[in-house]
Amino acid sequence: MRFALLLACFVFAASFATHAEDKVNSPLDFTINSIDGKPFALSQLKGQVVMFVNVASQCGNTPQYKGLEELYTKYKDKGLTIVGVPANEFGKQEPGSNEEIKQFCSTKYNVTFPMMAKVVVKGEGICPLYEYLTKNSPKPGPVGWNFAKFLVDRKGNIVDRFDPKMQPSDPKMVESIEKALAAK
Repeated sequence: MRFALLLACFVFAASFATHAEDKVNSPLDFTINSIDGKPFALSQLKGQVVMFVNVASQCGNTPQYKGLEELYTKYKDKGLTIVGVPANEFGKQEPGSNEEIKQFCSTKYNVTFPMMAKVVVKGEGICPLYEYLTKNSPKPGPVGWNFAKFLVDRKGNIVDRFDPKMQPSDPKMVESIEKALAAK
């Protein structure tokens, strides 16, 4: 009797896990916390082109905030959303609290694109969104440093991945964004 009950529980758990995984077909199927600590369903971005960027405020790449904001301002009315995701895995270059990060981004770089709460983007404790992005990207593999960029098309497919050093104004990145925006 105990064995049958144990087996039934195992089958139910395995079935539930499979169905839970089946529901994740896109990075936009996740919910993460906003910089203000409130749940942010990424599904609200479906139909838009989304660029996820793991950011840090004390990095050599931090000035990219300016270029990211310029991209967002230029293309947001055409359907681009940039999502900043603070992380502290690389050189401990994002040590601040969410409140400190928000303050830094708004005062130093006038960031208006959505910012999320700090998460783990590599290694032990990786958040499910970044686990999905790094496994399902056209260029799979762990995030190598701050300001890695993942581009998701209007259908929720990861269509490109850009190196952390690539500037937001790089013609290859702009071309990829424009191509994704043009597709309906």
